Amino acid sequence: MKKILVIGAGLSGAVIARELAEAGLFVEVVDARTHVAGNCHTERDASTNVMVHVYGPHIFHTDNERVWNYVQRFDRFMLYVNRVKTVAKGKVYSLPVNLHTINQFFDVALRPEEARALIKEKADNSIEEPKSFEEQALKFVGKELYEAFFKGYTLKQWGTDPKNLPASILQRLPLRFNYDDNYFNHRFQGMPEHGYTHIVQAMLDHPNISVTLGQKLSRDEVRARTDVAHVFYSGPIDAWFDFAKGRLGYRTLDFERHEAEGDYQGGAVVNYGDQDVPFTRISEHKHFAPWESHERTVYFKEFSRACEANDTPYYPIRQVNEKALLEQYVTLAQQERNVTFVGRLGTYRYLDMDVTIAEALDCAHRFLHAQTNGTTLPAFNLNPLV
Repeated sequence: MKKILVIGAGLSGAVIARELAEAGLFVEVVDARTHVAGNCHTERDASTNVMVHVYGPHIFHTDNERVWNYVQRFDRFMLYVNRVKTVAKGKVYSLPVNLHTINQFFDVALRPEEARALIKEKADNSIEEPKSFEEQALKFVGKELYEAFFKGYTLKQWGTDPKNLPASILQRLPLRFNYDDNYFNHRFQGMPEHGYTHIVQAMLDHPNISVTLGQKLSRDEVRARTDVAHVFYSGPIDAWFDFAKGRLGYRTLDFERHEAEGDYQGGAVVNYGDQDVPFTRISEHKHFAPWESHERTVYFKEFSRACEANDTPYYPIRQVNEKALLEQYVTLAQQERNVTFVGRLGTYRYLDMDVTIAEALDCAHRFLHAQTNGTTLPAFNLNPLV
């Protein structure tokens, strides 16, 4: 029997491998890195023993009960609420913008309806259909809050003026007229007790799954194999074609590591919205696991920049030029036989972890259904151009 080849041992690859293995198929998982779990990889810090999110903070949150129940098969999820602070002009505020943020920023003591009226007054209501991040923010919260909390941070994060970014980026951020400082609105939120790498390892722990790490497979090497029935590829779509049409744009992150005694900043994540502060945020990782106790702490200053050839890609830029290039790669991908592109990198989309898992589950089940019906799975489970 021919096997299924999964390239990439992140969440997409691990979920697909597990589902197919449980259905009786033999799955080979290969990853170029020396660890599983992709960018949600976690490991114990050698000096402090704190569980560190190696590629930056990952907080699990979802309204998808199916996904929530699925991940809990592989580890216990501990209660965790993401409460983000931001520093602007030397003062600390809560994010997302809520009633406390509004009252503190404008030095007032307003009730919810009074705050609504104030924000309505501050907002630029002349903007009917926001076309950019900046227009969305001005219509959303007005000039003062936009410049304090969003403009500088966004410029540092994306390396371009917010006028050049799509409005959709800001649509994920809520505005609240109460004192709720939970960053997410989702019903289910938490952190895996033993980290995300433990979850992925547990997913891949099946007799029908083999895992090879530290091995990079090219398209030509894969196509030369005769023992593979289908490939699920979760690496960068442009890399699969050896960047034949050019490189898609990403942002990458650099982390500056620091240690301290006790507690450095009092919480997990503090953003820095001022443009003259070179980093975007500081994350102190002991606070991601409040059920643990550590005498020392480790924290990271996070810097965002354009992704170069040997960097780890994080955020797909998906501006006009990139989307035109993506369209060319999608056309090439649709001409491939028995290859399905999955995940954040394979579809060049920003995906939260719960969406990644949901799409991987759907993809695996569609593949099994196609096998039963004698049909072929297409190159994409969902259209990456939308």
